[in-house]
Amino acid sequence: MPPSAYRTLLSPGRIGALELRNRLVVTAMGANFAEEGGLSGDRLVAYHEAQARGGVGLIISGACGVMFPVGQVQPWQIGISDDVHLEGLARVADAVHRHGARFAVQLHQGGLNAGDDTRAGRPQWCPSIPERTKGDFTSGFLMHELEAFASAGTPTYKVLTKEDIQEVVRAFAAGARRARQAGCDGVEIHGGHGYLPSSFLSPKTNKRTDEYGGSVENRSRFLVEIVRAVREAVGPHFAVWVKLDSREEGRPDGIRLEHAKVTARLVEEAGADAITVTAYHEVSQGKLHSASNIPHEPNWNLPAAAAIKQVVSIPIIASGRVEPGHADAEIRAGRFDFLAMGRKLLADPELPNKLAAGRESEIRPCIYCYTCVSAIYTLEPTRCAVNPELGIESTRPDAPRPRARKRVAVVGGGPGGMEAARRLAQDGHEVVLFERADRLGGTLRFASLAYPANERLLDWLRARVEASDVDVRLATEASPDTLRTFAPDDVVVATGARRSLPDIPGGSLPHVFSGDDLYKLMLGERSGELAEKTSLFTRVATRAGAATGLTANLDFVRRATHAWMPLGRSVAIVGGELVGLELAEFLAERGREVTVVDDVPRLGSGLTLVRRLRLLAELREHGLELVAGAKDIRIEPEGIAFTDRAGSVREVFADHVIVAKGTTGDSSQADALRASGFRVHEIGDGLEIGYIEGAIRGAMEAVDAINAA
Repeated sequence: MPPSAYRTLLSPGRIGALELRNRLVVTAMGANFAEEGGLSGDRLVAYHEAQARGGVGLIISGACGVMFPVGQVQPWQIGISDDVHLEGLARVADAVHRHGARFAVQLHQGGLNAGDDTRAGRPQWCPSIPERTKGDFTSGFLMHELEAFASAGTPTYKVLTKEDIQEVVRAFAAGARRARQAGCDGVEIHGGHGYLPSSFLSPKTNKRTDEYGGSVENRSRFLVEIVRAVREAVGPHFAVWVKLDSREEGRPDGIRLEHAKVTARLVEEAGADAITVTAYHEVSQGKLHSASNIPHEPNWNLPAAAAIKQVVSIPIIASGRVEPGHADAEIRAGRFDFLAMGRKLLADPELPNKLAAGRESEIRPCIYCYTCVSAIYTLEPTRCAVNPELGIESTRPDAPRPRARKRVAVVGGGPGGMEAARRLAQDGHEVVLFERADRLGGTLRFASLAYPANERLLDWLRARVEASDVDVRLATEASPDTLRTFAPDDVVVATGARRSLPDIPGGSLPHVFSGDDLYKLMLGERSGELAEKTSLFTRVATRAGAATGLTANLDFVRRATHAWMPLGRSVAIVGGELVGLELAEFLAERGREVTVVDDVPRLGSGLTLVRRLRLLAELREHGLELVAGAKDIRIEPEGIAFTDRAGSVREVFADHVIVAKGTTGDSSQADALRASGFRVHEIGDGLEIGYIEGAIRGAMEAVDAINAA
């Protein structure tokens, strides 16, 4: 019997004639894992099989093109437009079925979002020529990302005739027929996210004056015809449902919830067995890319799901950053019927099994960093910052297993070191973890202070190390002499980067802090440099916090710093990469007037694209001034001065200046240990600045190398 907190979520459910072992669904995500021609190969099979093995009830494929390659939205998207696609989809279905889960295909035509049509010189299919929009979307791209995104060129459009509409309807029906032939258990018709059916539903993009435009009933006609044709093609006993936008955020003249309710009733009448409730957004506004279909705010789409459930009698599939316990309560209350997850199941596909076994604490957490979806924007296969196996599941059966039990020293207790230590212990090795600080976490502690979602990973890694056989030695410097007493076969060095002050005029002034200075100040660590830059009261207060353990409690530090911080009212930050921008947000939320200045052409390096788009917008909403492309930056006794892009010399007053630049790899300890004769595997930011993703992936690779030797 599953824990009571999840008993409803893990109970059987039904969509039409389709019986599911539980109410957890892998939502459709375009992973870019297909092979040439839209074929489903080994990579896609293993990716979905891992999800099925993890205990989920239903898996919905990523967008599957019914007119592939026409309407294609990703370079490695799967297709279902030809019988050549059947063999691969059948392999996926068989693999999923082996583990007791069910598999459905999401039927899709990209319409106005089919960037691959533009790259290939094809027009994008649409109900009417779209209006040009203006926004800040591309302002958040780094130069190399902008080049990849802009490579698509300028789109052209094909306004659908009535004959074209019927061609699309037939294509959806044929795709559904192929899905059934391949042994799939159902199909989800994608009627949302700005794709072709959605563009007909939206009054923003549908300006037609015939029977397919105007009223909400007319705008729904195209989707209703698709549902009817699909139902006729597959018969009454094959599960068919529709994904619908409940609204369009940032589009005052777009889809509203009242429109979605009407469409929901119409698709139910046309034969749909369920409705997946989602939302869309004005794509020209960067922040909104993390506000609707991939929401940053918890439970963002649940009120709309509950509202649509009130007007239909078929099941509702809800999603949108929902915790399992909350979903169980909502399903029990009758507000929706199934929970579709994306990011959480990328981070840990074993989530359902762990819930059922009462092992919730073992679930590897999603930290909502948007690594997964940001990769899609830059035309890459998706990946996960905390789960390095994602996307390479097909190669992991060949990963080296330990040939013998080894003694391994891990140097550094940050994310890379903790991940390496827990993996090594899991593989049966004798592991000692050396950390020179008095607690584990490294710079992930400070990253968690600025971005609380990171603390989920910090807590998980600590708990996994504590639950293992790893011998943790805190406040211990891993010198060659210390390591010789352990006599390790291998040493993993994960000591992190060097964050020294770069050579900026005025950098030695007493009101200037480095990133390391601020890290130590916030978390109560001692430093000779800080002693010269802070008051006696500040030093006593921070030391008292450390001595009592209060500064180890990050939530306490977050709350306490709203009341008091040892920084003046005005702060200038030199450095607009990940650390600088997250710090700027942290300070702005605590009432500081913050200016961020950097000499790079675009701010936000180190942040994943979608998170960067949101953070830059929120910083501007806080009233921060963000200056990129500055020259001749210098620190003065009362602030900073620089030359802006227009060639004007500017001065900004600041009580304190924080320099969040100058982070570089630091291999000095790894080199010293190599020189002392140890076999060293170097990972993390000490080797190359890769932040959490680089540290976690490097840990996996180092353990593989140790096992193989």
